[in-house]
Amino acid sequence: MSTVEEITAAINEKGEQIRVIKAEKPPTMKDDLAPLVAELLALKLQYSNLTGEQFGGAKPEKKEKAPAQEKKSEGPSKTELNKLKKKEQKLAKRAEERGATGADGASATPASASASAAASGDDTFAHLYGDAPMVRSEVMTEKVYFQIKDLGADLAGQKIWLRARVSTSRAVGKGVFFLFRQTVHSVQGVMFQGPEIPKAMVKYGCAISLESVVDIQAEVTVPEVPIQGATVKNLELSIVEIHIVSKSQELPFLVEDAGRSAESAAETGLPVVNQDTALNFRWVDTRTPANQAIFRIQSGVCQLFRQYFLERDFVEIHTPKLIGGASEGGSNVFQLKYFNQPACLAQSPQLYKQIAAACGGFERVFEIGPVFRAEDSNTHRHLCEFTGLDFEMAIYEHYYEVLDIMGGLFTYIFDGIADKFKHELNLIAQQYPVEPLKYLRPSLRLTFEEGIQMLNDAGIPASADEDISTPNEKALGKLVAEKYGTDFYMMDKYPQSARPFYTMPDPENPRWSNSYDLFIRGEEIVSGAQRIHDPEMLAQRATACGIPLSSIKSYLDAFKHGALPHAGGGIGLERVVMLYLGLKNIRKTSMFPRDPNRLAP
Repeated sequence: MSTVEEITAAINEKGEQIRVIKAEKPPTMKDDLAPLVAELLALKLQYSNLTGEQFGGAKPEKKEKAPAQEKKSEGPSKTELNKLKKKEQKLAKRAEERGATGADGASATPASASASAAASGDDTFAHLYGDAPMVRSEVMTEKVYFQIKDLGADLAGQKIWLRARVSTSRAVGKGVFFLFRQTVHSVQGVMFQGPEIPKAMVKYGCAISLESVVDIQAEVTVPEVPIQGATVKNLELSIVEIHIVSKSQELPFLVEDAGRSAESAAETGLPVVNQDTALNFRWVDTRTPANQAIFRIQSGVCQLFRQYFLERDFVEIHTPKLIGGASEGGSNVFQLKYFNQPACLAQSPQLYKQIAAACGGFERVFEIGPVFRAEDSNTHRHLCEFTGLDFEMAIYEHYYEVLDIMGGLFTYIFDGIADKFKHELNLIAQQYPVEPLKYLRPSLRLTFEEGIQMLNDAGIPASADEDISTPNEKALGKLVAEKYGTDFYMMDKYPQSARPFYTMPDPENPRWSNSYDLFIRGEEIVSGAQRIHDPEMLAQRATACGIPLSSIKSYLDAFKHGALPHAGGGIGLERVVMLYLGLKNIRKTSMFPRDPNRLAP
């Protein structure tokens, strides 16, 4: 505006706005009046610069006070201006900085006017903050969301959209700092009051509860100092728009507490979250960086297992988990009623993978699936349901063919974890002490008798006539690590009495069997053997082990029509991950563990 008439009209209009607010709200609502008064003063200054006179001319004679609804809108009274006199210079300066006036008497900029309107309750900036509508698959826009892991220096200066959780927030003066998190990645965001960021928007941001899901639009900037608390250290997000997509209610515990190491807690006195509480609210607990990393590595083990076998012409199969008899005999089965007949949950896919590989023409098979064991064992390494990584293959001459495959498998998995999951391993190390796994190429092999002899030589009582105990397994693992420099090894030729009925006896001494176990850090991760492929020998062994032949009739029948010599093994996924990472409890590597005391969530 440049004419005296336009400026006079603007002053009168601004005075009317002030009058309306004063009539509706107490005079103490200074936050509402102050921006308007600042603009009024700026307009009067503009009038004075243009005309050389003070707006309103000489002071009129005092008139009788009219009713409030009839009062003319010539702007604030002298009393009102005196009350705000102390703020006058500050507000005028702020208006000038925002472009309200300039050396040439230019009018207020749209940004300044918008900021003032927002402060006065106008909805000019309302679209920049507030709760987003519920996502109900009503529309699809062209909005592109970025992933934190993909943020790079090439995006500096650009505006992007991001959906993430509010990991932490900290109010500072007229602004707020956020740490936004997606999976294992994080980036810092900042929002400060200014021409395009009204006070109400900052207040909204400060009130967002931790772990809420938000959408933000932000300009990617380069901070002066790297941000150590985020995984993205050399970039920062300057927020221009923020909306809550899903508000978090009161948390059962802080994710930060759940992710704190025992060492840090001891040094700082800050809390940690006990295991039962963490498992009761597993969906919150899994948000910690370490847990995110653990289950990504677990996924990686499955991928590497599958890839290794597919590259060697194995076929992935899927076997039933509801069966009419015990998979391997014994009483540790979950029994149930299958319509009008008894059934149980499979203890392993053992019988079916044998049928597929040796009898069904597939020759090499593998499976990744659930395994059920009704063992009332409340230990650090037992679960009632776990994920089995099973395989079976035809052999030509010796079960050593299978040991060669398994040695290569674990070397492949160990190498793959170290190569593909460096970031995840670093995150886990921040909460749990991790000793890198030591392993040999080729893998170390011992016989059962050699292992027992090593224990006896160390003064540890152990008998070659029975299976090795858990404490002796751990002791042997330490002895092997000291002598051979490896945390991973194989041991074969177990006593026949300690193995399932379908295990092939040692041809030279029936006391032993063509069986084997594999160990990491002194704990068993694999149990396997060459299987009996002769139907008559199978029937004899089943009878000797007290298994009714009628309960395994279909299994026995499968070997009557030509069966290939074969061997294989079963691997416990959760145990492999636990031991590779050096964790102390298998519940840390089971997303929703099932033990004798836990059936939920």
